[in-house]
Amino acid sequence: MRVAIAGAGAVGRSIAGELLENGHEVLLVDKAPTAISVERVPLAEWLLADACEITSLDEAALQRCHVVIAATGDDKVNLVVSLLAKTEYGVPRVVARVNNPKNEWLFNESWGVDVAVSTPRLMSALVEEAVSVGDLVRLMRFSQGDANLVELTLPPESALAGTRVGDVAWPDDTSLVTIIRGNRVLTPNREDALEAGDELLFVAAPAREEQLEDLLSVRREDDSA
Repeated sequence: MRVAIAGAGAVGRSIAGELLENGHEVLLVDKAPTAISVERVPLAEWLLADACEITSLDEAALQRCHVVIAATGDDKVNLVVSLLAKTEYGVPRVVARVNNPKNEWLFNESWGVDVAVSTPRLMSALVEEAVSVGDLVRLMRFSQGDANLVELTLPPESALAGTRVGDVAWPDDTSLVTIIRGNRVLTPNREDALEAGDELLFVAAPAREEQLEDLLSVRREDDSA
């Protein structure tokens, strides 16, 4: 898979390194000469150019890319790169970094963004995820399809503890994608029984999040009542 990354700062280089380790072809693009540090990611291709200019993207052969990642520290640049990648070059998958959470609402399909990753929001979500049981935590937003990746740790008092996945009436537009149980990562099937303490990851429409949280956090009736 060929991936172009706009922004060769610490974030861009880190992403490039991970992708190269997984066998992908990576091009790093940055307009700042000081950012071109070939020795830091020697296996990547490098291009000194402004990723907001069509001539630069032509030189980068963006039409051959399967994924474009807009990873600069400037939200305006990331939006322009995303829009050009999608509309001018038809890149199938565009991922954009959101630096200022106040700008997150802009990072959607109108600007060519398939997945928006807000580093401040993600860090906040990971803190919440670490300390929250029974509360829905939004980890990531997918612009296409208007869906979020959300997490909830099943509390001991949940009525669904012990219930098989296939027997749960999940809300519409909701999909359970992973169960993390201890140090195991499970691909859920209909026969798997949910356990208290399970970390459940869903892709869900925003309108269904409250319904999903209510379903998973509902308490059993007191037997003594």
